[in-house]
Amino acid sequence: MIVAPNAAAASYRGIHPNLDLALGHITPEFLASVPTQKQQLAGDDVYVTRFDYTTLPPEETFYEAHERYLDIHILLSGAERVDIAPPDTLTRFESRPEADFYAYRGEAAQRLVLRPGSFLVVFPEDAHRIKMYLDAPEPVSKAVFKVRIR
Repeated sequence: MIVAPNAAAASYRGIHPNLDLALGHITPEFLASVPTQKQQLAGDDVYVTRFDYTTLPPEETFYEAHERYLDIHILLSGAERVDIAPPDTLTRFESRPEADFYAYRGEAAQRLVLRPGSFLVVFPEDAHRIKMYLDAPEPVSKAVFKVRIR
């Protein structure tokens, strides 16, 4: 897991070429233009989508993890709580290998608040529970990069 200010994105280059491509797009200009439809930056190896939703109570959310992709979450507006846990400490209740999606329930190992100006990178070993409200439901706009690393 990486949590850092958007302005520090270039500091994390060198981990994987596909991640380098995504990190290079963490700029105010690019983030302002992210569409709600999948925008491919390198085919299915690197793409980004904007999501607009209202945050939820924790009991209405679940963890997700991926085996082939990492995610980069960037709040454009609003704030949300995110819980992180290793998948092997959670209980899997759904598997869709063709979509690289695995859903879990369980306890957090770490908690953080994601706000505009910072990004979160979650690797395959970081199951992530997103969309949780802080004190009350609020509208959120978020860009999510999907980056194939395996």
